[in-house]
Amino acid sequence: MLSIFQKKEYLIDYLNDITDIHNHILPGIDDGAANIEDSLNLLLKFKEMGIHNFIATPHIMNDYYPNTPQTINAALEKLREKIAQNPELKDIRIRAAAEYMMDQSFMELLESEKLLTLKDNLVLVEMSYFQAPINLNEILFQLQTKGYKPVLAHPERYAFYHTKDLRKYEELKDRGCLLQLNTLSLTPHYGTNMQQTAFRLLETGMIDFIGSDTHRVKHLEKLAGITLNKKIIDPVKKVLAKTKAYF
Repeated sequence: MLSIFQKKEYLIDYLNDITDIHNHILPGIDDGAANIEDSLNLLLKFKEMGIHNFIATPHIMNDYYPNTPQTINAALEKLREKIAQNPELKDIRIRAAAEYMMDQSFMELLESEKLLTLKDNLVLVEMSYFQAPINLNEILFQLQTKGYKPVLAHPERYAFYHTKDLRKYEELKDRGCLLQLNTLSLTPHYGTNMQQTAFRLLETGMIDFIGSDTHRVKHLEKLAGITLNKKIIDPVKKVLAKTKAYF
């Protein structure tokens, strides 16, 4: 009977002082904020939730979002100028990295230019949702040969890795890959299979960092309502603490 009246544990209550390390809040350069107004609205919503620090991670995806350090930094400076003009956002701190699609173009980037990192040598990477790159092992090897440490974005969303024994994820970890969970994967937002895989990765201690992967205000509205059940609350707290400590 008492369990009916237990206080709900909301994720938002544990987000103070965190840096959101995965989001699409820079204006007009990928499938996130379409313009500066969208960016500012996202930042105001984040602020309501107690989040003030950001690493923007626009897509670098050759066929769709062929961003470069130049286009990303230009969008960042444009946003910073508007932030400086808005007293409500005076405590916002934002810098930029990128979310790199691991494809052949990425291999070429590795050879030709310095990558944008989350911090130190950490590079946020992603894969197609249909299949892993055929040369994934080579990509991860080349990344590390160049001195980078790969952080795989939203591993729980790659359905081709969903197995009972999580063996594919263990292989990624063995190859030196860190794993970044999406906050909305704590809900059925992407699908129940993604949610259940997120829970299993948390329970087994395989998740290193957490980020919002916010593209629009609706994502933040959902994030604000996330509750944590007993099964995952301790693992989530550990990942939050690790994210706060590193970034």
